[in-house]
Amino acid sequence: MNTTPNNSPATMRPTAQPVADAAAAGNKQLAQSAGSTHVRFPAGVASATGGRVGRMGAGLLLGLGALAGPSNLVVVLTQAFTRDGFDVRRHAGSMLTLGDHGWIQSANFVLTGLLVVLGAIGLGRVVSKRAARLLTVFGLGTAAGGVFLPDPALGFPTGVPETATMSWHGAAHFAAGGIGFLAFIACCVVVGNHFRRTSNRIWAAASYTTGTLFLAAFAGIASGSAGETTTLAFWAAIIIAWIWLTATLNRFRLTAR
Repeated sequence: MNTTPNNSPATMRPTAQPVADAAAAGNKQLAQSAGSTHVRFPAGVASATGGRVGRMGAGLLLGLGALAGPSNLVVVLTQAFTRDGFDVRRHAGSMLTLGDHGWIQSANFVLTGLLVVLGAIGLGRVVSKRAARLLTVFGLGTAAGGVFLPDPALGFPTGVPETATMSWHGAAHFAAGGIGFLAFIACCVVVGNHFRRTSNRIWAAASYTTGTLFLAAFAGIASGSAGETTTLAFWAAIIIAWIWLTATLNRFRLTAR
């Protein structure tokens, strides 16, 4: 029997497979470690950062919407007391879109409507989607009032007869305005409900009162009455409505910071 150890080269050479397996396992572990390494922020920090960005966006939109009222009133009232033949006791503000300088009020309506729509987007982020949709309809109706012009009547522009046959664009003007006004009234109720739920009784009362006054004034002017009292009441309701919208959007802007 041969008891001498086999020291041949073939016997002494280590096998390559165990070494390769060990290297592959090491590389896999290293890759998994590298792939799982990432920065983790505390949940509170991530939430606060995302929330702050969202609130800043809403605040900007609400601020732009709040500009609609003051800018619109300045342009309208300036023209109302400087345009030849225009009388606030007889003519609604939309008639300022007529005549040689009518383009000023047309542009004002379009710009105002776009600002209201931006404010509506912001309102949807802090109040409700329903309020946002209703205010959007009001903004689009305002912008449409600058595109579809009313028919000349009641002696304005100077020289036109007291009565006129309604044209298609005159009908579109009143339809857009009517739909927009009704949406605004509904928006007052929705926002008022929001204030009531959050225990803001004064703001809720202001919202309901604005909607009620606007509804009454709109019903009067929509009835076809062109009396001085009805026209002035509608002017007053328009001014109150813009004041309410400006104050409300600005309040939400401040709380959205």
